[in-house]
Amino acid sequence: MDWLLTFLAVFNVASMYTVFSPRVKPRKAVPWGTFATALLATELAWIWLPLQALLAWLLALAGATDSNLGSLAMLVLAVSWGGLVWSIWKSTHARDTVEGALLDRIGYGYRAEIPAERSSELRREVSFDDWRDPRPTPVPGVEVLRNIPYGPHGVHQHLDIYRPQVIPEGGCPVLLQIHGGAWMIGDKKHQALPLMYHLASRGWICVAANYRLSPSVAFPTHLLDCKKALCWIRENGDEYGMDTDFIAVTGGSAGGHLTALMGLTANRPELQPDNPDTDTTLQAAVPFYGVYDFLVRYDQHPNRQVYQKFLNGKVMHETVEENPELWDLASPVVQVHRDAPPFMILHGTHDSLASVRDAQVFAQKLEEVSQQPVVYVEMPGAEHAWELIHSLRTEHTVDGVHRFLEWALARHRKGNG
Repeated sequence: MDWLLTFLAVFNVASMYTVFSPRVKPRKAVPWGTFATALLATELAWIWLPLQALLAWLLALAGATDSNLGSLAMLVLAVSWGGLVWSIWKSTHARDTVEGALLDRIGYGYRAEIPAERSSELRREVSFDDWRDPRPTPVPGVEVLRNIPYGPHGVHQHLDIYRPQVIPEGGCPVLLQIHGGAWMIGDKKHQALPLMYHLASRGWICVAANYRLSPSVAFPTHLLDCKKALCWIRENGDEYGMDTDFIAVTGGSAGGHLTALMGLTANRPELQPDNPDTDTTLQAAVPFYGVYDFLVRYDQHPNRQVYQKFLNGKVMHETVEENPELWDLASPVVQVHRDAPPFMILHGTHDSLASVRDAQVFAQKLEEVSQQPVVYVEMPGAEHAWELIHSLRTEHTVDGVHRFLEWALARHRKGNG
């Protein structure tokens, strides 16, 4: 039994190392494996800690601590639990972090700008019932229409629609969700479900779109597909109850990267060749833990070669030397301009895949030139992809995004957007 206790201790120490290891160390590769263990130790720490304690107690009863190895493993395990307690404690800061960022960037009176009939849909408090089950599950009153084609390339150009069963006169504002997956994997039906179900139950229509994936295709095909999905919404959305006068965009990781580009490259004919006359202006953009500079121009990552090694030949089929303009197009930090829509940029302080420094620089560069507010939320203790499952941090994140979108919608309808 002592070897089981030792394995548990080693696994927990490894996950704690991932959470607390300095992000300034040069890396030779993208740490995919460590990301999974870190997510367990952050968003699910409140489950993982008591489960470990129970397992350790049962193993001790079975004699695991009778040996020196078992006793040492129990001591190491108990010490490592401090990291899980820290993760749980950090998650309790989410509400203040999100609200503080909103107040700082869009003003202390921003809630008063939201009309009463829409403000009534905002959730007032997050209860334990909202997050005790981590699994994203369907919400009563929300209808899901699946696999609607927006282009000719099969499943890679399909979208799902999450909408209220009762649609008000005039339709619902729209949120387009772009999934992540390193531009090479992922599917529309697996990400941002807590956010989409929440919004769809409160008067929004959410559209989750697939897009063609690398390495079969190269950038900017992913962006062109997302633009095509947006054009489909603009041209057909009213048939599904959408108010296509207000469309926001969101997405995480690779989806966060594409979200930022969608917000910054409106109405460029070369990026929407099949729909050159369709308006691709967005009214708000909410990228989560994205990558914003493929060339790491501002030392946002301690080893810029990691980015280029990962992207070359997979996502980018031309090298920097062969096509520097393409790499600039793929870098949202280069595309910032004064006419960008309102942005809400979210990133975890302990993201092990996408550098938080990259998000800091992007937010700063965008804020320097944009005429619209840039809300930057740096979530304490959060790992990459924290909001894919229900947790205390996720629920406060969802509420903050909802308030931001309602504020942007109110401004737009007043003519201030």
